[in-house]
Amino acid sequence: MTTQIFCASTLYGVATLAAALDSDRFTPVDRRILLVSNNAANPEVSTPLDEMPGFERLRDRFDEVLSWNEAIAPFHPGGWAPRPNDIPLWERHFRLLWQLGDDDVELAVESIQVNPALAVSQIFSLAPVDVYADGLMSYGPTRFKIDPLVGTRVRRLLHLDLVPGLKPLLLTEFGVEPETVPAEAFRKVLGAVGDTAPGLPDLPPDCALLLGQYLSALSILTPEEEEELHVRMLRGAVGRGHRSVVFKPHPTAPARYGRALEEEAERLGVDLTVLDVPVLAEVLFERARPALVVGCFSTALFTAETFYGLTTARTGTELLLERLAPYQNSNRIPVTLADALLPDVEDTAGPGAGRPSEEAVFGLTRAVGFAMQPEIYAGLRPQVETYLSSPLNREPYRYFKRRRLTALALPGGVPAQLAFLPRNTTVRKVAKRARALRRSVRR
Repeated sequence: MTTQIFCASTLYGVATLAAALDSDRFTPVDRRILLVSNNAANPEVSTPLDEMPGFERLRDRFDEVLSWNEAIAPFHPGGWAPRPNDIPLWERHFRLLWQLGDDDVELAVESIQVNPALAVSQIFSLAPVDVYADGLMSYGPTRFKIDPLVGTRVRRLLHLDLVPGLKPLLLTEFGVEPETVPAEAFRKVLGAVGDTAPGLPDLPPDCALLLGQYLSALSILTPEEEEELHVRMLRGAVGRGHRSVVFKPHPTAPARYGRALEEEAERLGVDLTVLDVPVLAEVLFERARPALVVGCFSTALFTAETFYGLTTARTGTELLLERLAPYQNSNRIPVTLADALLPDVEDTAGPGAGRPSEEAVFGLTRAVGFAMQPEIYAGLRPQVETYLSSPLNREPYRYFKRRRLTALALPGGVPAQLAFLPRNTTVRKVAKRARALRRSVRR
């Protein structure tokens, strides 16, 4: 017998899996298990995935639904991993717990670079692995070096075609080929989920929809800066002529974010609706058809534009490009794509104005991906050097730190006449001593 185990931590991810199953992207097997994980900082006080509104419309694709949190309690899913010597014991334990017996196991996981997906992949050490991506991060590099014992078992990368024509970079170091999940199937699944959304108010026609992301939880922005970001979204929508605005806060955002918007909306004389119903943004696209969708770098901006044909705009990406640290931060590619492909909400030139070509976007994502993980994607260096040296690319250095380019000896890091410095061992030693001396003086 063969059992497929699908690991998921978000309703969006389960919807992606459901669309893939409906499109026959997985071969029929004897048993299908959905292994849900609650990765919230305090999972004990947050709603489990399988209890969220709309989940019941996705449940019938699976024979059983199991909880990873319960299986490894009292450990947290994001922080627990098996010790190498204990892996055979853990596999035996889970085979008994989940009544797998001697079944052949196949895995479908998200974010294989980190736990819990990495832990599950390590425990079932002989199982083939399919990775599915439910966001823009699939267009970026693999976050960390993955053990070849895991990486070489990955058969394919299932992803939504959020940026048509752009091939994902994720896991290409293992020769993994991407495979798209049909947009029609995904929309059909989301339509079914939306039918069960409880208490969703009737939204004003031709409204502007603002998407909150709760970036302060990631320590990217302060709470005050994030409130100001939401206010900028509101002002931008009003500047485009919208008098009815709907704000969808992030599910884990505190209620006070809505209050700052309410004060600004009252000052501007705008009709503001703050949604307090935990619902996917895509459900709103399906049911309300907003005239404008505004966000920072949310994946929902791209589903709105690509899958629903809605007008989108972004704001705050220039600040995020500066703030993301370290440079390898996995949000960098999503921010870069939003900044490069979506118009600023305060830009009156209109949607699509000055949009880069597919070739330029491909070159940009490969260059940023290499700068993020140069050791994993060393083979991209010649291509990246050509891209950065080309005068045809507009403002490419907006997306790179000069210090990072210098450290990697890439064009744009230092003046051409000093290009030998980053590779000079003596100069690097002197610079290192100078930094150490400066730190000691500061103490």
